[in-house]
Amino acid sequence: MLSRRYSIVALDLSGHGDSGRRQNYPRRQWAKEVMAVIDDAAFAGPPVLVGHSMGGLVSIVAAALHSDSLAGVIIVDSPVKKPEPSAQAKQSNLNPGQLKVYPDLETAMSRFRLIPAQECKNKYIVGHVALHSIGQVDGGYSWKFDPRIFELVQKEPMEEHLTNISCRIALLRGEHSVVVPPETGQYMFQLLHRKVPLVVIPDAHHHLILDQPMTFIAVIRALLSDWAHSPT
Repeated sequence: MLSRRYSIVALDLSGHGDSGRRQNYPRRQWAKEVMAVIDDAAFAGPPVLVGHSMGGLVSIVAAALHSDSLAGVIIVDSPVKKPEPSAQAKQSNLNPGQLKVYPDLETAMSRFRLIPAQECKNKYIVGHVALHSIGQVDGGYSWKFDPRIFELVQKEPMEEHLTNISCRIALLRGEHSVVVPPETGQYMFQLLHRKVPLVVIPDAHHHLILDQPMTFIAVIRALLSDWAHSPT
């Protein structure tokens, strides 16, 4: 729907989808990949970068390092949390270990799950994502992503990156998100020390693009239209 008016490029970061794998995954490397795709796309002008969840964190890094090359960045339910004491900081435990191989595509698709777990009424969209998340391997079908991502990703000082963004920025979060709850959204808003939109998508969880696709599209259209007709 956005492509009716805008030039759209969607990319698979390394370690995801149909892209290759790396020995490690610094967010700065993913940010370089994003900027390389932008350069290759040869847009008519600086593009707006939109990133959801981990992709939003990568977008924050890319925008902090390359604001002059971007018209704006839209961060979608990506958490920049208030620092906790190191002794009490929670560690992520999402490493799935070795990927399972399923005998056929239908079995693999039946095992697709959203993380964090949530219900989604738009089964056809979830099914589309699942279908393109699976590839044929020796012995059957398995997930395309590199399972080492969760242990090899090298984290960045996200508060510093967020405050270093000088291009336009907007923050989106799902009303019922457990990844970006209200206090996290407010913390990010306060870090920016300037007027930015903080949009809450009603009746949506973390995967708000799946939950409320039409609302998401409407918000993106409104932001892009406003940015195109208002001073920087």
